Amino acid sequence: MFIAMNRFKIVPGKEKEFEKVWRERDTHLNNVPGFEEFHLVKGKKTDEFSLYASHSVWKSQEDFLNWTKSEAFRLAHKNAGQHKDLYLGAPEFEGFEGVL
Repeated sequence: MFIAMNRFKIVPGKEKEFEKVWRERDTHLNNVPGFEEFHLVKGKKTDEFSLYASHSVWKSQEDFLNWTKSEAFRLAHKNAGQHKDLYLGAPEFEGFEGVL
């Protein structure tokens, strides 16, 4: 198992708009080999930002890496730059391999 997470710091007051973007986007993940599940989770909120993380579960790290090189990945991220005003900086990626 491999878990891929991106942490996002969102501009205060832009949380609903950020959630809407994610709710309405086409992830192109349904038929990707090795993909198991996806969640968008919300963390702490400060005066400076609201923390979110995208959380996807894959059968293996190789499956995840193959997806990042695929047409499905390009299609899922083609409009990412249109919402720069929602983010405080670039997302921070974290990858985890299953142990137990």
